[in-house]
Parts: sequence; C-alpha cells; structure tokens
Amino acid sequence: MQPEPRKGAVLTRFVTSRCVAVAIGALVPGVVIAQQMAVPATGQAAPTPTPTSTEAAPQQSKPVAIPTPATDPQGSTPVIDDKDFNAALPKLSNDINAPLEPIPQEAPFTPQTAATPPASTVPPVTPAPNVAPGTLPPVAEPPAELAQPLPPLDPNVKPNDVADTVADKAAEVRYDTAVVGLDKLGLEGSFKSLSSLKKGGGKAANKAMVSARAREDEALAIRLMKAQGYYDGSAISTIEPVPTDKTRLRVTVNATPGPLYRFGTVTIDSGPVVPTDLIVKNLNLNPGDPIEADRVQGAEANVSLQLGQTGYPFSRLGTRDILLDDKTFTGDYTLPVDLGPRSRFGDVVVTGRPFNAKHVRVLRRFKPGDLYDTRLTDDLRKALVATSMYSTVSVAPVDTGRNNPDGTRIVDIAVDQTIGKTRSVSGTAGYSTGQGFRAEGTFTARNAFPPEGAFVGTLIGGTQEQGASVTFRRSNWLQRDRTLTLSLAAGHSNYDAFNANTIQLIGRVSYDSTPIWQKKFTYYYGFELTGTNETAYDFATMDRQRGTYFIAALPVMGQFDTSDDLLNPTRGYRVKLSLSPETSVRGAARPYLRSLAEASAYYPVSTSLVLAGRVRVGSIVGIERDDLAPSRRYYGGGGGSVRGYGYQRLGPFDPNGDPVGGRSLNEFALEARYRFGNFGIVPFLDGGNSYASSMPKFNDWRLGAGIGGRFYTNFGPIRIDVATPLNRRPGDSRIALYISIGQAF
Repeated sequence: MQPEPRKGAVLTRFVTSRCVAVAIGALVPGVVIAQQMAVPATGQAAPTPTPTSTEAAPQQSKPVAIPTPATDPQGSTPVIDDKDFNAALPKLSNDINAPLEPIPQEAPFTPQTAATPPASTVPPVTPAPNVAPGTLPPVAEPPAELAQPLPPLDPNVKPNDVADTVADKAAEVRYDTAVVGLDKLGLEGSFKSLSSLKKGGGKAANKAMVSARAREDEALAIRLMKAQGYYDGSAISTIEPVPTDKTRLRVTVNATPGPLYRFGTVTIDSGPVVPTDLIVKNLNLNPGDPIEADRVQGAEANVSLQLGQTGYPFSRLGTRDILLDDKTFTGDYTLPVDLGPRSRFGDVVVTGRPFNAKHVRVLRRFKPGDLYDTRLTDDLRKALVATSMYSTVSVAPVDTGRNNPDGTRIVDIAVDQTIGKTRSVSGTAGYSTGQGFRAEGTFTARNAFPPEGAFVGTLIGGTQEQGASVTFRRSNWLQRDRTLTLSLAAGHSNYDAFNANTIQLIGRVSYDSTPIWQKKFTYYYGFELTGTNETAYDFATMDRQRGTYFIAALPVMGQFDTSDDLLNPTRGYRVKLSLSPETSVRGAARPYLRSLAEASAYYPVSTSLVLAGRVRVGSIVGIERDDLAPSRRYYGGGGGSVRGYGYQRLGPFDPNGDPVGGRSLNEFALEARYRFGNFGIVPFLDGGNSYASSMPKFNDWRLGAGIGGRFYTNFGPIRIDVATPLNRRPGDSRIALYISIGQAF
C-alpha cells in the first residue's frame, strides 16, 4: 500500500477531470460526499457553525480543510485501498486516435445537505435518454408557451402613430453660421463655398452633427490659412443658443492666422539648362514673397510646361521641400528638377490602324530637326482625333538614344492607334415661312477609300425642295486641313420665283474651319457644271416659259475670321468675298461675273449681352437679267436674309405678283443677343432689297423686326425667330417664323 499523501494527490487530480470524476462518483460516492460536505455553505441558507468551549469560532475568510485518512477523527482506516481504487478506473487505450467511449447514462446523484429543500419542493429529474454511440441526443421539445400563436395587434394602433413618434425623435436642429478672422485674408468667400456648415443649409439632425461639421470647418479654416502662408494659424468653433431664439444655435468659427511666412531662399536643384534662365524666369518665386500654395503650384506647373515647349520632353519636377523657421517666419524652398536630354523631332512611328506613317506625316506641323515642342505633339493628336476614325489614339515622344550633331537627342513620335466606327448617320431639320419644312439625312462612310476617303449619301425632303446627292470627299488631301470634294446631285425646287429640275456636277478644293479648329483664313475654289430646266417669266410674251440652261462656273471664295466660335460668335469679326465667273448657254454663250461681299462683327457689352451686326452686298455684271437662269439671280427675304418677309420675296415682281429676282442686292441686320443660362432672347432689326440693275441702289429698303429665342446646346444654339415686316406690302404675311440651328449670322 502506497503512502497516504500519494492517495490524496491522486484523488485530488482525478476529481478535477470531468469524465473521471463522474466515474469516481458512481463507484465511490462516499468520497465525493465527504469532499462536498467539507465545503461550507454561503448565502442566506448557509448554517451557522456553533463554536465549542475549547475551540474558537472559525473565521469565514479561512479555508476549511478536506478530511483525509491522516486527519480523519473517526480513525485511520482508509476509505478505499489502492487495489480497489485502481480496479475502479476505466481502461485506457494506447491508441490516441481511438474514439471516446460513451459515458454510462445514469441519473445524477443529488446529495442531501442541510441547505437542500424538502423533497416535496424539488422538481422531478427527467432521466437522460439512451443515446447510441456516435449520435447526438434528440432535440428537446420547446415549451408549450412558445408554440402558442402571437396575440393579434391592437386595431386602435395606426402606422402613422409610429411614424409621428420617429419624426418627433428626429427633429431637426436649426443653426446659424459665422466665421471670424478670414475676411482680412480674403478667404471668407473660399471658406463659405467649401464649408460643411454652409452646405448643411443651417439644418442638422442633432447637435452632435452640428459639432462634427464645426470641427470639419475648423480644419478647413486652418488649411485655407496655410495655403496663404499662415502656417501657425489656428481655428476654434463655439456653439451656443441664439439669445433671441432658444430653439436655434449659433456656430462661430474663430480663425487666428498668426504670422505670415515668406520665402527665405529659393534653390533650384537641376543640371545646366538652355537658356540658362529658363527655369528661374518661369518659376518666378523670389525671397521675401509670401509662401502661397496656389502661386507655388502654378509656378511649378509653368516650369513643367515651358520645359516641354523648349526641347525637354522627358523633364520631371521632383517633390518640393520647404523648411520653415518659426523664429524668423521664413521658409527655404528647394525644387529638384530632372531635365532629361534636350531633344529635337525625329520621325513618326505608327502602330495599329487606320493610317500609315505616310498619312500621319501629312497631319504633323513639325519637321525632323525642329526643336521639340509639346504643343506640336498635342496638335498632332488633336488632328488625328478630328478625323473621327478612332476609338483610341495616343501620341508620345520616344527616346531613340541617338544624338544630333549639335548634341541634342533625337526623339521619334510614336502614334498608337485603334480604329473606331467609321460609318455614321446624321440629320437636320428646320422650318421657315416661304420655304416650309426641310429635312436632310446623311449617311457617311468616312474611310471607304483609305486614307480618309469618304463616301457621303444625302437625301433632302421638304415641302418645296426634294433631292439626292452622292459625294466623294478626301480629307487632308496632300496637305493638312485641305479637302477634295466631288459631288453629283439631282433635285427639284418649287418656289414662287421659279420651278426647277436640276442636275449638278461639282468639284471643289477647300480649306475650311471645323468645330475643333476655327481658322482665321479659309477658302475654296473649284468648278460647277449645271443643267437645269426652269420656269421664267417672259416679259415679252407676258407669260411664264420653261427653258433649259447649261451653266459652267469657276467659283472661288476667301474668308478672314477672327470670331471666337463658328455657330455662336461673341467677339471678333468676319469678312467674306465670293466670286464666280460663269457662262450661261441657252442658244448662245453669255459669260458674266457673280460677286458677293459680306462682313459681320460681334461686340460683347457684358458677359451676357452681345451686339451683332452684318452687311451684305451682291452684284452680277456682264449679262441681262432675263438671260440669267432664275436660280442664279439674287433674291432677298427669308431666314438668312431680311426676316419678316417671305423667302425670295424681296425685289422685282412680275405682273402676277411673283418675284423674278435681280442682278444686285444689299442687306443689313442688327441683333442684341442676351443670354441667361442655357436660354437667350434676341431682338433684331433687318433691312434690304434686291434690284434689277447690276449695282445695288441702296434705296427702297424693306425693314423687318422681331424677337428670337435661343436654346444653347453643346453643338450650338437652336434658333426660333418670329418677325414682322415694318413696311408691309400687299400679299406680305404679318408674321414669319424661322427655326434652325446656329445664329442667323
């Protein structure tokens, strides 16, 4: 038999293990009872120990010893010997991966102590169900109360009652905002535009939200002051009730700028540059200047821009360093600059479609050997985009590693292109008194004949004009921005002045402005071959006669344009001269010269008001009026002429009251274009007439006045003009309406 302390140790160790303790409790309940009885009860039900005459009452703070065989007052006989104890232990497997054996299911032992309530008050214990090894016991049935249906809602409670309660809890807090200390720095406007308190509109869900916004505005005020050079600036906000209205709060942001910091030294860390003062001159930051963030950033951006425009395509600006001294209130500024090699243009390298390198070279405005300039690189990229051939295109310099004789680097221009959709359908529509409705639809295949050889098909439908045409157009023909056009058109026109069936073959070379590039000087020249069958009033027979005319013309036009927009000019002027030497063949050839001069000017009175004016003078010399095809004569009146009068109804008339046209005309127009947002109002006054003589007489003018509305879009203004003739003749309408895209001139 082993010593007693060994037993106590083994007994104590196994009692702490749950599985083994249950086994011991089942085999040797006396031991467990003795251990539990040795623990004193606490609480209200705990019995009060009675001290004897020879022993003081035990203190509650002292532990009570568990009886052992050595201290058992009943004797020294062991409760169980080692042999029986070891035999009662469960057998353990040497396989650590073996599954656990099931625990015998027995009713738990409930010891009876002095604190245990009577048996009549103890609820019965439900015996644990027998569970097969490796399975879980069945889920217990829920209490009957949980299985009962929920009681119905009170019909007197309405949903709005809940909503009103929530609304009461979420009552808004109203507040006023004031800022102090930023007005002297000129920052109050910037603060108000960025303020969280201002953006809240004086309303918040609660006071905590007002406090959060105030803290954001404190940080905003500090950032604004630092941006102006006040690096020691501070800001604090206060929130207090408005004295006159206790339901409102007043939030005041008090800003204290502190001293203004200025540049101490300005250092540029770079290699030698050509010219030597290139960076210093364009940086323009000097000791003693305030350290203003906007000015510093603008100066650095200007340096980067100028370097790229003067031969340094690979230049890079490093991170600036400003070392502040809070004693002298100065900052030493250092800017590192990596210049890269000074470079000149080399060749063009192309990848992708739709253009080869030869056609891209036509679009460039630089030659190999020219000093590199980022503006020319950007210009080439814009020219490529203007072709409308791409889904994506990039233009970038590439270092070849080769040098020119003067030591500059040769850089090629890499064009990486991806072709986009080259077919499109477009349409326009309009209405004017005298011409009625007119709609035009166009189908364009922009790269049907590469490079940039477009096929254009056009259909025209209207109340007084119908026609169709096919056109071949070669853009950037042998020269950038020059266009070659060949067109075949057939149409029918039915106006008061004439009724014509016409076929035309037109060839033209033009240098035109586009919405991307508006050029100061534009021109065109070409030829026209026209065959037309028209009705004309014969004053000899006093009747309309139909005749066929064959016309050959060599038209030419030149325009000088300083205006700022093609469709909506607001400043500048335009001067245009058109000449067309022509020959009309109707039995005999009759050469003549058609000429038309036009000038317009635009003066901005303010940002919202522009005054615009136009004059036009035309003349046909070398032929009698009645020998001219009616469609080649000059007429006045209509949306592009003198508004208020019908289309082509200014000038001489036949005895039937139909216009017969003339050999000269003069016109003027004045407009006051007032714009507000995307809308505008345009009062206008027009005047003019056409004459049978070859030179305009500048008398007997017909005046028209009216008012127009404008809706401005990203592609130009939509124009609606209503006009009335001021010196109306018999047969003239009182009101004329014109709808189109773009200004009248």
